[in-house]
Amino acid sequence: MRKFFLIAVPYAWLLALFLIPFFIVLKISLSDVALARPPYVPQFSWDDGIMAFLRDLDFENFVFLTEDSLYWKAYLSSVSIAGLSTILTLTIGYPLAYGMARAPEEWRATLMMLIILPFWTSFLIRVYAWMGILSQEGLLNQFLMWTGLISEPLMILNTPTAVYIGIVYTYLPFMVLPIYSALDRMDGSLIEAAEDLGCSRLSAFWLVTVPLSRNGIIAGCFLVFIPALGEFVIPSLLGGSGTLMIGKVLWEEFFSNRDWPVASAVAVILLLILVIPIVLFQRNQQDAEEAAK
Repeated sequence: MRKFFLIAVPYAWLLALFLIPFFIVLKISLSDVALARPPYVPQFSWDDGIMAFLRDLDFENFVFLTEDSLYWKAYLSSVSIAGLSTILTLTIGYPLAYGMARAPEEWRATLMMLIILPFWTSFLIRVYAWMGILSQEGLLNQFLMWTGLISEPLMILNTPTAVYIGIVYTYLPFMVLPIYSALDRMDGSLIEAAEDLGCSRLSAFWLVTVPLSRNGIIAGCFLVFIPALGEFVIPSLLGGSGTLMIGKVLWEEFFSNRDWPVASAVAVILLLILVIPIVLFQRNQQDAEEAAK
């Protein structure tokens, strides 16, 4: 019984905070929009019975999403932006993690603090700060014009470039920390052994360091890609109206169009897309734990 209750607590938590809200959203996605409160029908009534309620549910909202190119283009755009942002974050984050892991022991805590320091400030404030940095009158353009690299301000804000900058900056710690954890556990004598066997430093890095940090790389990529796919604040504030991401479409359907059934259908499909990397991430974590044993 003790083991049962120990397992039951997290499963009850999962049921309350994930499964029940998911089924509520799924039910709304099978409803029809209406000028009512809440703005969808049918509403369950004990007088009509559950069978009459289920007969009024349909899949027309999901069919509508496949017919309207706006939605599938938003999904494809979100996947491409999240994928490229993950690659850029890995390109920047891996050298940072490698430098932290190879730094003297007394400096590692300080470097770790510098990585997580942005979390001490509100996420929204940090995004607004980037608006001031990337605007035509912002610090970046002023610095580039002061150095003479450009003669007129660059248009960075309200472009996809600003979205990539915002996503990479925001989710960089999620890439650095798992890679640093993997590199910190690595036995440094393996590099020395590879060099003694004739490998150059670069060859030893590619043949020993990178494979041994694979689990950290995979974990970091998933931790960046999954939230970036449904990102709403960054594309709205930094990307402007020209950036198409599914998070923006979802918000507009809920709050601008007040079409809750279509918005719920968008959310259900987004969740199903996210299930794939989540399952792969969990499987990678299980393989890593089994390998550690």
